[in-house]
Amino acid sequence: MPHILIWIISAASILLMLMRPFKTPEVAWASAGALLLCLLQLIPLSLAGKAVAEGLDVYLFLTGMMLLSELAKDCGVFAWMAHYAVRSANRSSMRLFTSIYVVGVVVTIFMSNDATAVVLTPAVLSAVKRAKAPPLPYLLSCALVANAASFVLPISNPANLVVFNSTMPPLLRWLVMFSVPSLVAIIITYVILRWYCRAEISASCDGSTSDTGLSEMGKITLFGIAAVAITLLIASAIKIDLGLPTFLASTVITSVVAIRSRSNPIRLVREISWSILPLVAALFVIVEAVKTAGAMHLLHELFESSLHIPQSRAALAVGVAVGVGTDIVNNLPLGLITGATLRAMSLQPMLAKVVLIAIDLGPNLSITGSLATILWLTAIRREGLDVSGWQFFKIGMIIMPVSLIFAVVAALLI
Repeated sequence: MPHILIWIISAASILLMLMRPFKTPEVAWASAGALLLCLLQLIPLSLAGKAVAEGLDVYLFLTGMMLLSELAKDCGVFAWMAHYAVRSANRSSMRLFTSIYVVGVVVTIFMSNDATAVVLTPAVLSAVKRAKAPPLPYLLSCALVANAASFVLPISNPANLVVFNSTMPPLLRWLVMFSVPSLVAIIITYVILRWYCRAEISASCDGSTSDTGLSEMGKITLFGIAAVAITLLIASAIKIDLGLPTFLASTVITSVVAIRSRSNPIRLVREISWSILPLVAALFVIVEAVKTAGAMHLLHELFESSLHIPQSRAALAVGVAVGVGTDIVNNLPLGLITGATLRAMSLQPMLAKVVLIAIDLGPNLSITGSLATILWLTAIRREGLDVSGWQFFKIGMIIMPVSLIFAVVAALLI
């Protein structure tokens, strides 16, 4: 009976988090579910505390990236990138689409998919409005590339940290494992999205921009972003957890900009969406409770059974199952559970590779698949626009399966 109650509460809290009834913030439902599990003693407080503490590296990583993203936004770096893309398009909507997609790839790789979803998206929307271009193709580009490019580097997606955790491969090993599959996913997502939106991006656009220059603080911030990226790559190469280096490096860059500009950094801190941290912590507690209710045993059996069929079929089956699963329960909680299961088993390295690809690419099927996509939707709603679940699903049901299958196949071949 307690196990059944754990499943019901956990499923209900995640479902409500994704649906957001009464426009209640996601963190309220996730936190309520975690708190209820503790109050009903379905998970010991000591175990819940341990689950929250285990997420320290993820909290530090998210805090550092959010601070860096907010600094880049405040200094006009993202607006400069978007307006530069408009100017370089030379009145061609096709070139504008490609330029913005490339910017999205770069931001995702070096600043995480959350930065693309939350900070780049409003800048892109502002730029395409000035270019008098229909915004939907460019907004979809930001959302889809945020997931498609999110496993180029370990720092490209917080989900990468929760899947591998202490078993994170060093940088060179990571590049060997994921460079080709990620390139395949990025190219396929671009080609299909460009074909799907061909009508909207066939007309010419206005290539004029009001101010494409980057301020001195913007240049310092851009240099700082590069320095942070290099720091994290070095940390990854020598197998150091990424959370603390991300937090420290971002804090240093923010301090340098604040001192040079004589501005108050508290203003930036206030702009950060701090609710993401308790949301992630609550999900850690929910996942820990579900693990005690047998979730890891079910996944263990699934992974074990896949080892008894040919590797190619097993990889595709696991990839599709996990990919679709991200759109049912969201990729962060599923990443936590699958990651914990993989670390507890002695499995073929190929399976861990396929699971990571599916955790990152699966969310391109629906709006509810990843935290980045949910944040993307929130960002465009703030700008007075909306994309329905059906609009996203229509393109997602083409892009996600094709990119996922080809990325898994690429992973099998290297």
